[in-house]
Amino acid sequence: MLIVVVVIVVVFDFTNGFHDAADMIATAIASRAVRPNVAIALVCFATFLGPLTAGLAVATTLGNFVDLGRLSTTAAEAVVVSALLAAVIYNVITWVLGYPSSSSNSLAGGLVGAALAAAGPSTIHWGLEALAEGRLVGFAKVFSGLVLSPILGFAVGFGCMKLMTVVLRRFTVAVRRPLVVTQYFTIAGLGYSHGANDAQKGMAIIGMMLLAHGVTPEFDVPLWAIVLPSLAITLGTAAGGWRIIKTLGFGIYRVRTIHAVANQTSAGLVNALATAMGAPTSTSQVVTAALVGNGAAEKPRHVKWLTVAGIVGGWWFNFPVSIALGWLLFPALVSLIGGQH
Repeated sequence: MLIVVVVIVVVFDFTNGFHDAADMIATAIASRAVRPNVAIALVCFATFLGPLTAGLAVATTLGNFVDLGRLSTTAAEAVVVSALLAAVIYNVITWVLGYPSSSSNSLAGGLVGAALAAAGPSTIHWGLEALAEGRLVGFAKVFSGLVLSPILGFAVGFGCMKLMTVVLRRFTVAVRRPLVVTQYFTIAGLGYSHGANDAQKGMAIIGMMLLAHGVTPEFDVPLWAIVLPSLAITLGTAAGGWRIIKTLGFGIYRVRTIHAVANQTSAGLVNALATAMGAPTSTSQVVTAALVGNGAAEKPRHVKWLTVAGIVGGWWFNFPVSIALGWLLFPALVSLIGGQH
């Protein structure tokens, strides 16, 4: 079962990279400033470096908010597999629809639903007492990171676009060339922040399984469990998701080079801040929210708000649907795994 879980983690991280690559390169492609193959190569390289050099604060946060130590090995395995399958199912459905979604929300929701089905609310470290003391731990930290990051993404995107508009308003069209060159760095920075945050979700799952099996005495992520999700998410990034690129790059408003630079810079900053705090984010949500903020800062009437409403609606469904999927999958999986044991 440990091997099975590692394989599913690889699939999950592949779909994660598949989703988020589309979000990260959508504005570069839509602005026609960077060739798609160059943008994908930059994002892949930076995404792979992120989790290898940024530490494991996010993995530690995710790996400790559900207490698998209170469950039998069979139940713990079923919780983890249920959460992973819930996340993969939601990723595939939203990819088919062409909407950017949050792999992080899907995984966290799946864990909550499966843990509730396994042993009730006491299995989850809610972090409410610490929250009353002004500290963010456990589920409160996970939920805050996932919910607040899009809001912060919109605000930073709005502010960044306003600042760039003021700074560049006296420049001629000749400024486009420096902006194009700048994108090579901003794309790489966004890819790095994505790998540093998103790839750690798969690492957290592997660490949880190693703990559940007694392989490690406490939550820990060995080197191979860092490298494998990094490779999987990088391969998913290389595959790309053109359906989502069409929605995000061309479906919200006409993206120009200045929007692309502002978007990549804003989203990278938000991801980096969250990673430093050990809070998980959704790169998909952050990039999309920042892009809407960029457009709203310049010409709000040009933003296709109905498309934005559809994307945001998918975000609201993400967490509860994933909880329900985790809850529904757990009984079947615990029976299947128990039979195998």
